[in-house]
Amino acid sequence: MNLVRTAMLIALMTALFMGVGYLIGGAGGMMIAFLIAAAMNLFSYWNSDKMVLKMHHAVEVDQHTAPEFYRIVADLAQNAGLPMPKVFVIRNAQPNAFATGRNPENAAVAASTGLLEALSDEEVAAVMAHELAHVQNRDTLIMTITATLAGAISMLGNFAFFFGGNRNNNPLGFIGVLVAMLVAPFAAMLVQMTISRTREYAADRRGAEICGNPLWLASALRKIAMGAGRIVNEDAERNPATAHMFIINPLNGQRMDSLFSTHPATENRIAALEAMVEEFAPARAAPSSPGPWGRDGTVSKGPWS
Repeated sequence: MNLVRTAMLIALMTALFMGVGYLIGGAGGMMIAFLIAAAMNLFSYWNSDKMVLKMHHAVEVDQHTAPEFYRIVADLAQNAGLPMPKVFVIRNAQPNAFATGRNPENAAVAASTGLLEALSDEEVAAVMAHELAHVQNRDTLIMTITATLAGAISMLGNFAFFFGGNRNNNPLGFIGVLVAMLVAPFAAMLVQMTISRTREYAADRRGAEICGNPLWLASALRKIAMGAGRIVNEDAERNPATAHMFIINPLNGQRMDSLFSTHPATENRIAALEAMVEEFAPARAAPSSPGPWGRDGTVSKGPWS
C-alpha cells in the first residue's frame, strides 16, 4: 500500500510540474517543463549519490579502516539479501545517518562519527538496517526524483513571476501566474514531505525486521533525536534539501509532526516500533545488552577518532 501511495504522489508531483509549465506558457510551456524535468532527473539519477556524499564530506571506509562498522553493515546486507553497499563515515559530531544511490547495486550508506561514538553496536545495527531498508525499498531514488521536481517547480514559479504576466499564451492570465508563483511550489513541498514521512515509517518497520529487534531502533532514535537537537550540523544547514535523507531531521527547530515536517515525530516512530515487539520472538535482548553485533556495546573507533 505504501508503494502504491508513493507512486501516486510522484505522479501528482509530475502532473503539478507540467501544470505549472502550462500556466506559464500553455501547451508549449508544458512541453518545455517536461523536458527540463527529464534532464534534471537524468542528471540526478546518475550523480545525486556522489553529490550528497560530497556535500557532507563523507569518507569511504572498508574492513581495514573501520572493521566493526563495516562488519555490521555487511551482516545486515546479508540478512536483507542485498548487495554490499559502499560504506562511508561523516566526520560530524551530530549523531545521524543516511543512505543514497539509484538502486541496491549502486547504494551507499553513511553514518556520522557522532553516531558511532554515541550508540551501542545494537543501536548502530538498527540504524543501518533502517538505511538498508530505504535502499531495498528504493526510497533513495524516489526521494531524489521528488526533491528534483519540487526544486524545479519552485524555479518555474520564479519564472512565472518575471515572465508569466506578459505572455499572450498564458491561458489564465494573472490568476495563472499567481497559482504558478505561490500555490504550486507550496503544493510541491507538501507532496515531497508527505512522501518522506510515509517512507520513514516503512523503513523503520523493515529495518526492525532486518536487525531483528525493534527496540534497538527505538532506543537509537531517542539518542539521535536528543543529539540532533543539541548539536548543529553545519553541512546540513548549508544543504537543507538533503535533510529528508537522514534518519532524523538534522536541521535545528524541526520537532513538530505536522504537514511542514520532513520526518514524523520521533515519539510517534518510537511508539510504532514498540508496538511491533509482540510480533518478534520473545526474550529479545534489550538495546543495552550484549548482542550479535558486539560484545562490549560500542563500535570500535576508527581512524576518524
